[in-house]
Amino acid sequence: MIKMDNETTTSICPRCGSTEIILDQEIGEEICSVCGLVVSEEVMDHGPEWRAFTAAEKDARTRTGAGASYTLYDKGLSTSFGGTRDGLGRRLDTKVRARMSKLKRYDNRSKMDESRGRNLSIAMAELDRLSTILHIPRSVKEQAALIYRQALKRDLIRGRSIDAFVAASLYAACRLTRVPRPLKRVARASTREYSEVARSYRLLVRELKLKMPIDDPMKFVPSIASKLNLRHDTERHAIEILRRAKERQGLSGKDPRGIAAAALYMACAESGDKRIQKEVAAAAGTTEVTLRNRLKGLEAILHDAKPGGDEDISVELKAAD
Repeated sequence: MIKMDNETTTSICPRCGSTEIILDQEIGEEICSVCGLVVSEEVMDHGPEWRAFTAAEKDARTRTGAGASYTLYDKGLSTSFGGTRDGLGRRLDTKVRARMSKLKRYDNRSKMDESRGRNLSIAMAELDRLSTILHIPRSVKEQAALIYRQALKRDLIRGRSIDAFVAASLYAACRLTRVPRPLKRVARASTREYSEVARSYRLLVRELKLKMPIDDPMKFVPSIASKLNLRHDTERHAIEILRRAKERQGLSGKDPRGIAAAALYMACAESGDKRIQKEVAAAAGTTEVTLRNRLKGLEAILHDAKPGGDEDISVELKAAD
């Protein structure tokens, strides 16, 4: 086998079926080490076009730029015209500078000539604004930009509001990545009404066939607890209550925020870190009626899980039979 600059690839030899293919970077060929067949003789070199013989020279010649991103309307791969000097460092004359300025103006006009480019430039600016207000992580922002681009490709935004679809895409990305941002909060930060953002979100889910994960009530406990300034032991006790209720399969089919608020209210009462129902319901974004209903449900589930509940009764009946 050829070593040093040569590497073993995962290609398959068409003659003998061997996978021991050697890449010779000196001559740009892939060679089978078993039968000697030249599998490919036009291997592209993806390395730099320059050479460096010292570490300092390599650092000086290394160049890079920003990576491609869906949050930029052109994905960060656009060209730009600028500068007043040529490749040799000589200053450009007046005629060449005027020509370059004219080319730059034509290039900027051509980028915004298509409706798709104008749409994306407006949408990505709105996405930046919403992400800053809602403190959205970069990965979630990238997901939201990708969802919006898919909706634009499906022609779902024609005749509808760009801002509403941006907010709906951001909320959908938060749901997919399990980042707790309620729709009301996203709509409050948007320039459009809550009903329009909700309608756009439902359209996205239906047309793009997005499968949203079911929210876990434990996800909302830290945010509600921080609004109520609760102790850490109270927050941990609420999570333990929800864990016990989940083991009894008592959390399905209910609003996760209402259940999280009920567990926190129960933990406050048991740990002495008391809060009134109105405060807890307001912090969770739900009503006091919902809080009381979910509280009754949690108490019934946890009561059945205690010794002497329905399980012990069923055991006594079976023994009597």
